[in-house]
Amino acid sequence: MNDNVGYLSPAEREAIREKNLQEREKRIRNDGVDQYVEPTGKFSYLEEDPYTPIAEREPLKDHVTFAFIGGGFSGLCAGARLREAGISDFRIIESGGDFGGVWYWNRYPGAMCDTAAMVYLPLLEETGYMPTEKYVQAHEIWGHAKRIAEQYDLAPHAVFSTKVTNLTWNESDSVWVIETDRGDCMTAKYVAAGTGPLSRPKLPGIPGIDTFKGNSFHTARWDYDYTGGDWTGSPMENLKDKRVGIIGTGATAIQCIPPLGRDAGSLSVFQRTPSAVDVRNNHPIEPNWFKDLPKGWQGQWLTNFATLQTSGLADEDLVHDGWTDIGIRIRDRLLEDVGRPDKWTPDAVIRCYECTDDAKMVEIRQRIDDIVSDPETASSLKPWYRQFCKRPCFHDEYLPAFNRPNVRLVDTDGKGVERIDETGVWVDGVHHELDCLVFASGFEFNTDYTRRSGFDITGIGGVTLADRWQDGMETLHGMHVHDFPNLFIVGFVQAANLGANLTSNLADAAKTIAAIVRHAEDTSASVVECLKTSEQEWVRAIEEAEFATIVGGEDCTPGYYNNEGKPEGRRHKLNTNGYPPGAVEFFNYIEEWRTSGEFEGLEFRKTAAIR
Repeated sequence: MNDNVGYLSPAEREAIREKNLQEREKRIRNDGVDQYVEPTGKFSYLEEDPYTPIAEREPLKDHVTFAFIGGGFSGLCAGARLREAGISDFRIIESGGDFGGVWYWNRYPGAMCDTAAMVYLPLLEETGYMPTEKYVQAHEIWGHAKRIAEQYDLAPHAVFSTKVTNLTWNESDSVWVIETDRGDCMTAKYVAAGTGPLSRPKLPGIPGIDTFKGNSFHTARWDYDYTGGDWTGSPMENLKDKRVGIIGTGATAIQCIPPLGRDAGSLSVFQRTPSAVDVRNNHPIEPNWFKDLPKGWQGQWLTNFATLQTSGLADEDLVHDGWTDIGIRIRDRLLEDVGRPDKWTPDAVIRCYECTDDAKMVEIRQRIDDIVSDPETASSLKPWYRQFCKRPCFHDEYLPAFNRPNVRLVDTDGKGVERIDETGVWVDGVHHELDCLVFASGFEFNTDYTRRSGFDITGIGGVTLADRWQDGMETLHGMHVHDFPNLFIVGFVQAANLGANLTSNLADAAKTIAAIVRHAEDTSASVVECLKTSEQEWVRAIEEAEFATIVGGEDCTPGYYNNEGKPEGRRHKLNTNGYPPGAVEFFNYIEEWRTSGEFEGLEFRKTAAIR
């Protein structure tokens, strides 16, 4: 390794590592993911819809060819591709009052995508839509979701304000029985579950969390009746004389703290671990430039983004954002110190990542000093961990918010809030009185699938998916599960695993689902099931692969990326890792797989197998 060419000296890097370890030790907890609690009691409103009144209807007892659970981008893309494949007898079941998924629910001030809209918003070419900015706000994203639904005429196929409670395979009829909280007992030949990896809000397990007598809410259900304003950016005028506190400084808080600081009488930001916040540099999209993009541009951009973000080789950077910058830095270091890509072993990738990461994190900490005027606040805002220990953040208004006289950082030095009482929050023996308390504590991740989705899935012989996956996910392509025929799991784990742009995974999965269903219908198959041997081979490849793991390790602060700092055994590996060769290779592999007409690893049967 050449540590003297544009990077830090070995002594500087060792000092950073020691500091990272010190900060990590402050945050290690024995309870891991169990530190968070489910929304019950006074927080049961997090399971309800404050935006759309529930319209009364008769329970559904009918049958459809295809049912998709979830009306976010995964369901919208699947509906669009099914229509293109000539499958019109389908239904989308959504718990919210409209399409949009997370972008129907998340309406907090400042909400926007943190991946460039040109690659984040699916079906831009198909709809002919031009994003207004490089990073668009939540209401525009929701508008695009509804645009897809309108173009593909998906609304007549949707059932809103409906939560699936049970999904059971009926072996004798080769159909799925779908039960809901509306009394429905419908059946479907095929079912896809696209409930999202981060869909169920979680709360911090702080003693006294349910005793606060002021107004409190989770960012996933922002209370504009109390704050005033709206999610398009209108001032929250009701907060001008209010003492507001927010617990959490992750990706959501980074976005909503600037408007809170602008409008609140006072804002106290309770921080356990600071986020790494890099430059966003948002700007409007130029219409003349957009209209001159060549046919097939979005597919090119998606491939370019996935290639560069995962440190691959490309002639140019089409997206030019913080995600591709990280990947390019690692790639260039590998080329400089290792050479050809065929020599990029996992150890070499980790070594070069750590070198570039140390330098990058110095830049991020220096940016804080350059922006935040108070030295003590600036010091507390500095992240001491590797950038991928937590989700990287990009924002241009977050750090300047702490220069406002009404905004105060309450750093807990890694301990978190001690307790909450009727009038406020306790930190290190000091009480902070509040009128309003906002929880920016995020969503469940790596908990049981049944807990996150809200329903059980029971396959052949009465086996449940929760039991089958007790020791970790076992799938073929992250989508098919043996003993669960005609079922498609839509996600990114054990597949492309492109966490920087989740919609890439969802949109690609829709193409795969449509191709399989079309083939099954054309061959008059009643049952599509992955072979046990194929599933085992896929899982074994993931389990035995030497991944260049850059989100764990002894100098990584705890977070949902790394199992909250607890040992990452087989279960965590299977629940978080993807196709060993990487995201781009998976997209190429699955494209060839679904267009070959062979569908290797799947069995298409005209009747249920005798077991």
